[in-house]
Amino acid sequence: MPRTAKTTSAVRSAAITLLIDKILIGDSIRLMNQLPAQSVDAVFADPPYNLQLGGELTRPDNSRVDGVDDDWDKFSDFESYDKFTYDWLKAAKRILKPDGCLWVIGSYHNIFRVGAILQNLGFWILNDVIWCKTNPMPNFRGMRFTNAHETLIWASPSKDARPCFNYEAMKNMNDEKQMRSDWILPICSGKERLKGPSATRCIRRKNRNPCSIA
Repeated sequence: MPRTAKTTSAVRSAAITLLIDKILIGDSIRLMNQLPAQSVDAVFADPPYNLQLGGELTRPDNSRVDGVDDDWDKFSDFESYDKFTYDWLKAAKRILKPDGCLWVIGSYHNIFRVGAILQNLGFWILNDVIWCKTNPMPNFRGMRFTNAHETLIWASPSKDARPCFNYEAMKNMNDEKQMRSDWILPICSGKERLKGPSATRCIRRKNRNPCSIA
């Protein structure tokens, strides 16, 4: 029996209800492709940075730095990384509501490539935010500046979108001053990491809405 518009809407609503208060674990692209279109208010992405680490990194005392060398952060070349980035951004754009938003965080290794691809897909960049780390990892080799910041891109699915922005809440967090696009926050350590990175918690406050799905 063919589906009517009413039946399709009911099925979509039921699928969206299943997302509330749930954490979906698995391949992010595959899971997003299984979600209904325009069903999500916000997407926060912390994708692989494609760090391209070569060799072992040690501290001045010769102790080993436990850097990111997992397979999920390894790509054969920039073309394969761009293909992966295109795929997950396309999947994210499909599930975002018309007035939804995307947050993506990255470093100098990847954020410029991500920014170009999301613009090519039709996203509209609202702000870039610099997370200035008060306790960054030193540059142990002494060959470059200490990498003391990461960049977040806040974007909407289109130029005409009006994503949630809790201006007063953000102002309250910032001693009643308008929140700026440079966030000076420490890297979480120990048990604090269980609550999520400091920048992520700041974003949750900015986009907080009792009915939101992220």
